[in-house]
Parts: sequence; structure tokens; C-alpha cells
Amino acid sequence: MPAIETLLGESTQARKRRRRLLLAILVGVLALHIAGGIVAGVLVVAKYFFPPPANFEVKKDIRLPAKQREHKMNMAAFDAMTPKPTFNDKLQSLRPATFALPDLPKMPMDQMLPLDPSEIVSDQVSSLVGTAGLGGGGEGAAGADGLGFGMSFFGIPSAGKRILLLFDVSSSVVNKASAAGVPLSKIQDETSELIRKLPISARFGIIQFTQNYKPFQKELVPATDQNRADALEWIQSEWIEAGTMTASSKVASNPRGLVGVLELAAKMQPDVIYLISDASFQWKPSGTIENIPWKEISKLTKGSLQGPEGCKLHFIGFEMKPDDKRELGSIIRQTGGKIREIK
Repeated sequence: MPAIETLLGESTQARKRRRRLLLAILVGVLALHIAGGIVAGVLVVAKYFFPPPANFEVKKDIRLPAKQREHKMNMAAFDAMTPKPTFNDKLQSLRPATFALPDLPKMPMDQMLPLDPSEIVSDQVSSLVGTAGLGGGGEGAAGADGLGFGMSFFGIPSAGKRILLLFDVSSSVVNKASAAGVPLSKIQDETSELIRKLPISARFGIIQFTQNYKPFQKELVPATDQNRADALEWIQSEWIEAGTMTASSKVASNPRGLVGVLELAAKMQPDVIYLISDASFQWKPSGTIENIPWKEISKLTKGSLQGPEGCKLHFIGFEMKPDDKRELGSIIRQTGGKIREIK
């Protein structure tokens, strides 16, 4: 209470001095903050006008080489630890007898000896030889690089894991193929045979085209039993025999001809393509039918069609014109593919 009375009893001049003191402190604090903000702003802006010099440092990258020799020695020591006992002694008697004991019958010692892991591994490896881990041999042999699935279509061998078949089913191609002794039924049989031999790890696709195109699926599908069965049924029921394609729910409109087909193929990312045609390709870029410039096809085969792992384009042709054969042959060889003309 005395303090309150003292405060209330202060003179007006004392109260004014206290207010001025508080106001001076507030102004000083505010000025200090403003000055600090101005200095900080100047420093930030100065970094943009006076950036620090670049300092390049080269750090030594120390990498320890793999101890290949020590690893091989450890593996050899591990293999040497495998016990491989044998039992070749016969039962003998040291005392004379009126009769001789018969030899013991031969028993399957492999059933009695400790299991040898190396024999199991060797059996498994021998069953995988020639197929890149796909099982079986013969027609499923891998390529020279050990990757992909070995195959042959119309006498052109190749190796790959993502196979796409392109068929030009225009009337001119069908007629030329029949004249060369390869009717439509033969093409269907060859295609069906290739699909039956694909391993489960492979992917495949089929596209028929004239001007428009008709794919089996819009992407490459795994070679499962169901997908192969669906593809074989599609070949028998959906194959175009009239030589023309009218745009519908199953047929895509395509004024760009083979260029549009190859653009669709690039989206599927195949590593092997088999193309059957007569090497005469047209499109309608401006509404009128024109021959497709070879540079347009070459641009696709060198660019987007290659994808991340590359793509080999093989060609099976019928009654090709010399100029078309020369131009197309150059494009095919640039992809590492092969060209074959059936006459």
C-alpha cells in the first residue's frame, strides 16, 4: 500500500520523465532492429552482386580392387572339403573253408554316401545350358551373347526376348506371296509355330496393316499358355484376307502407313522385329496417296525404334523392286537385321 500511495503521490514532472525514458528505450530498440535488418538485407543483396569465387576441389577416389584370387582360393578350399568316400573292398576270410563265400552284391552307394552339392549344381547347370536359364535346348538356344531366346522365322535366325511380328496384308503383298509359293495359310502356320516355341520369359506381339493397322494387343504380352492360345485363335479368326482394312473398333485409322505402324512398335519396345511386305509403302500425309520417303523410315529405325536395348529389324519380302530393295536393305543392315526375298 505505501508503494501505491507513493506512485499515486508522484508529481506530474516525475511521471513525464518516466514516460520519456520508456519511449526512448522503445525507440532505441526499434532503431536497433531496423539497423540490423538493413545490414542483413545489404549482405544478402551483396551475395548476388559479389558472388564468392568458385573453388574446385579434386578428391582422390580410393577403390579397393576385389580380391578375386583370394575368393577363388576360398572356393577351391570349400570344394575340397566335400567328402567323397568309396567302398571297393570285398568280404574276405583268412581261415580256410570247404567253400568260398560269394561276392557281396553291388549296392547303390550313391544312396548311402553324403550328399555332394557340386553334383546337384552340375546337374542343374547342364539342364540350363543353351537356353540362358529358360530350360530345355535345341530350338530355344540363346544367342551368341547368352541373352534372349534363339528363334528362326522364314529362315532368318535371331535372338531376343521381346519379339514383334509385322504383316503387310494388302492385296498386292498377298498376291505376290501366293505367286512365290507362300500362301496366306503358310504365313499363318509359320507364325503359329513361332508363337508355340516361345518360352514363358519371352514377350510377343502381332500387328497386321495395310494403310490402317490391327494389333493383337497394344503392348507385348508374356508368352504364357493363355496368351499363346489367344494369339493362335486370333491368327485363325482375325486375320485379314480381303486385302483392305476399314477403321473400326478393332482397326486403327492410320494415314501415316508404315511410319505409324513403326511408331506404335517403338512404344512396345521390342528387341526383334520381323516385317513381311513387298517393300512398297505409301501414306497420305496431305490426303493424297504418296510413297513414303525412305528417310522417314530410316529416322524411326535409328531413333525411337531402337529403345534402351536396341532393336534388330528383319525383313521378308516378295517381288521387291530393285530400288526399294537397295534402300530398304541399307536401313535393315544399319539395325543389325537381315533381309530375305522369297521368289
